This record gives sequence, structure tokens and C-alpha cells, in this order.
Amino acid sequence: MPEARLSRQHWHLLACVAIVLALLAGIGMRQPSPPDEPRFVLAAHAMVDSGQWLLPHRGGDLYAEKPPVFMWMQAASHQLLGNWNLAFLLPSLLAALLTLWLCWDLGRRLWNRRVAWWSMLALASCLQFGLMAKRAQIDMVLVGLTTLAMWGLLRHLLEAPNRRAVLVAGFAAGLGTVTKGVGFLPLLVLLPWALWRWRVQGDDGHAGRGRALWLLLPGFLLGAAVWLAPLGLALLHSPDPSLQAYARELLFKQTGTRYANAWHHVKPAWYYLQVMATLWLPGCLLLPALLPAWWRRLKRLDGRYWLLLGWAVLVLVFFSASPGKREVYIFPMLPLLCVAAAPVLPGLLRRTGPRWLLLAYVGVLAAAALYVSVQLLGGSPWAHAQLDRRGMPDSLLPLLGGWLLGFGVLLVAAVVWLRQRRVGALVVVCACLLWNVYGWGLMPALDPYSSASALMQRVGQRIGPDAQLGLVAWREQNLLQADRPVTEFGFKRPWDEQWQQAGPWLQQAPDTRWLLVLDKAMSPCVDAAQVVDIGSSNRNRWQLVPGRAWRAGCQAHLAPDAASDDEQD
Repeated sequence: MPEARLSRQHWHLLACVAIVLALLAGIGMRQPSPPDEPRFVLAAHAMVDSGQWLLPHRGGDLYAEKPPVFMWMQAASHQLLGNWNLAFLLPSLLAALLTLWLCWDLGRRLWNRRVAWWSMLALASCLQFGLMAKRAQIDMVLVGLTTLAMWGLLRHLLEAPNRRAVLVAGFAAGLGTVTKGVGFLPLLVLLPWALWRWRVQGDDGHAGRGRALWLLLPGFLLGAAVWLAPLGLALLHSPDPSLQAYARELLFKQTGTRYANAWHHVKPAWYYLQVMATLWLPGCLLLPALLPAWWRRLKRLDGRYWLLLGWAVLVLVFFSASPGKREVYIFPMLPLLCVAAAPVLPGLLRRTGPRWLLLAYVGVLAAAALYVSVQLLGGSPWAHAQLDRRGMPDSLLPLLGGWLLGFGVLLVAAVVWLRQRRVGALVVVCACLLWNVYGWGLMPALDPYSSASALMQRVGQRIGPDAQLGLVAWREQNLLQADRPVTEFGFKRPWDEQWQQAGPWLQQAPDTRWLLVLDKAMSPCVDAAQVVDIGSSNRNRWQLVPGRAWRAGCQAHLAPDAASDDEQD
């Protein structure tokens, strides 16, 4: 028995190392890519360059769609590391590692060490977790904070009364709220806790636990004050109307209005079932077997399941009720559902059905990788069309095909070696291989084109080192990747209004000034014969306008359906 335990610990340690290395794979080898990464890094850049950290900027405009906390983390990471390609991914990486540890610790405290390992490995195997851990979006940091808040609350409500854990939970929820609005969601766990307490009809220390919950309030206020306190002081001491408008936009329109009356990302009520069926692979394949097992434990009034599953249901209802939906919104549910699934997984994986389902998942993934690799290496019309749509050169075909071929072959070898008897280990191996291929191979190969650095390099070469560059209808990656100081005319302003300033700017120095313009935003006042088609990036085509192409005195306007871009943010 001691030898078996030692062997199990050895494999657990090996799995931990493999997961950490997979999450680290490729860090520093790529630049920010749309949709969200460039705007956050652009704001963090501005903080470091200007020394003004309170209000994030996107070019010359205040960026009021998100609080600045995540951008502070990126800017602080740059101050520590001195390298943007490392710094912009560091907050997500650290939040992912924190989330894995919190799931492990919750499994250990609520059940035992064996369940703890299942919790962590289950989360690490899900597609959405790996994807968000390797992207510089706010949501991985938000999930780290919401999981920390749930860790503190569950320790207090289920393990033993713990005032420090309540304070930690309150602080994490407050900090999460000023990181991305919905950080307060862990507090909803008090509703299923109250219902469970009523159903069990026993005291068992619940009254003492309830009284200690008042500490959530000071903890929450302290966490929220990380940003709201300096913002409040700035509002009190500055009459600047742009600052007042920024606060109104962020505190009201981007929170309550965006939730109740969303103006983009409008999806049907069942949208999150689609998200679970895809981004939660392979875990979602086990839901048909997990649901009856969970239901039996709920009927036994097991408080652990009442709180974990009750909170997850409330989060799902909360986001489903809003017309605006994105796949990342329900991501906070995933770690806690993995904790709830962990005690049941060993039993499920002794059944033939779940084992074959997971084996089929890995087999389909291997087959898909091999099929796509053959298409890429063979230079099929489909492969050429995919690269053409994204403005990528055909020289990428053998590189991408080689990485996918290697991934597919290794997966097939893992299937043959581990088979369905050790399908749990096979799923973990599959996740580690996937994120290594993604980090070391696919993303660095695609980076010059997805980040727009190749496009902006062509722009710099075409206009020469002494030219001045302006942007109209631009994207954040254009400004971020420019090789010189850039003049821009507003990000969210209608294109016609941008041209009203861009045209005279060109006219002031027609021999040395150029504009980079989105093709569908081109002004009728530009001589089309002089326009240079500079290429595509992120499925958009861009054109260069030399100063002499501007027709002085022209008053033509863009067509009404092309006067602005609703997809900019």
C-alpha cells in the first residue's frame, strides 16, 4: 500500500508539472491578438508611458468599457519583467494557477486529497480553461477572484466558522467587481446556503456562521476601494467633464444598462447550452451521468452539493436572463462544477459508457487534426481559401500542417497506449499536448498576421522612415503595432467625423503624410487612383492614402450605411 501511494503521488506530481508547462508553453512568443487583447495592452502601454494609471486610454480617448484593474496588472507586470510579450499574459497565467490550486484545496477540505486531484485535473482538461489561461482577457483573472471568494465562503459555511476566510471572500468579491462588474456573483451562494440550512432544520453552528457573514461587507468595500476610492477622489477634486462622462459610462451604461438592455452580443436564452456543449469539452460529455448522481446527493441534503450546484444554477440563470451573452460570461461556473464532479468521477470512469465517450472525444480530436494537417500539407483549395480570408501567406501551410500532424500522431499513440481503461489519464495527456502545440507552434506561426504586426511592418516599409502616419477607422492592434508615433482622430467617432479632421491633416503636409484606412471607410474625397492596397489583417482590408490623394475643398460624405462601424468594440 505505501508503494502504491508513493506511485500515485509521483503521477500526481508529474501531472502537475505537465499542466504548468502546458500553460507556460509559448509565453513571450506572440503579441496581443484581437478581439480584446490589443485594447487592454494599449491602455496598459499608455499607463506606463504617461505615468497616469487612474484612467485607461485607447489612443487619445478614455476607455470606459472596463475598469482599469486588469490593465494595472499588465502594466505592473511590465514594470516587473520589462517585456510586453511576457507581461501581457502574466496576469492570466497566475490567475489560472491560482484557480487550479483553489479547486485542489476545496476538494481536499470538503472531501479528501484524492478528490482534490480529480478536481484540479478535471478543470485542467476542459477546453475553456486552457484557452482562457493562455489569453490576455479579463475573464481568467475574474474567475481567479470569484473562485477565491467561493473558497473563502465555502470554508466558512461548510468546513468550520472562519472569520478570516469571510474577509478574504469579501475582499475577492469586491476586487472582482471592480475588475469586471460581475465579481459580486459569489455572494449569491448565500441563497442556496439559507435554503439548505432551512431544509436540514438543525443549528449545528449555523447561527454563528450567519453572524460572521457581516464581515463580507467591510471586506467587499475594501476590495472595491482599490479602484473606486482613487476614482472618487479624482471626481471630487476635478471638474473635468470628460472624467464625469467616463464615470457615468462605466458605472451605469456598462453595468446595469449593458445587462438589462444589451446593444450587442444579443443571443437566445439557450445560448449557454451551446457554450457548454463545445467549450466545456470533454467534461460536458459526462453531464448525462453526472446529473443523476448530483440529484441523489442533493436529495440526501448534502450541503456541499447544495452550495456548489445551487450557486452554479443561479449564475446560469443570472446570465441567461440578460439579452447580451458571450461565451466567457459563464466561465466562473466551470471551476466549481469541476469540484462538484470530482467525487463522482472515479465511479463514472469505471463504467464502460463514459470511458468510451471520452475515448471517442480524443479519437475525434486526433482524426480532425490529422485531416486538417493533410489538407494543409497537400495545399488543398480549402486550405488556401482559409489563409486567403485572413490575409496569410501560403508559406504557412507546411508549418501549420506539420504541427497538426505531430499533434494527431501523438494523440493516436496516446490512445493506443492508454486506451479506454486509463481514459482519465488520456484526457489529461490530450489537454497537455493541445496547449503545448497551441503555445509553441500554432500561435507563434499565426502571430504576425493575427496581431497585425505584419501589416504594420508593410505600412512602415511602404511609406518610409520619415513619413507621418495617421489612422482612420482603425483597430487597437494598428495603433499598438505601429513603428512610429501615430495621429488618430478618435476611435468611436463616426468615420465622417474622423475624415473631417484627417483630410485637412493630410493637406497640411501632402508630401510626408499618409493615412491607413479601412477599405469600407474610404472617403469619396480621395483620389482612388493614388490609393495603395496594403493588404488584409483580421479579415479586414486596409488601404494607404498619400497626402496628395486628398481633394482639397471636397465636401462629399460616406453613405449612411458605411458612416460608422458598430463592430468596433
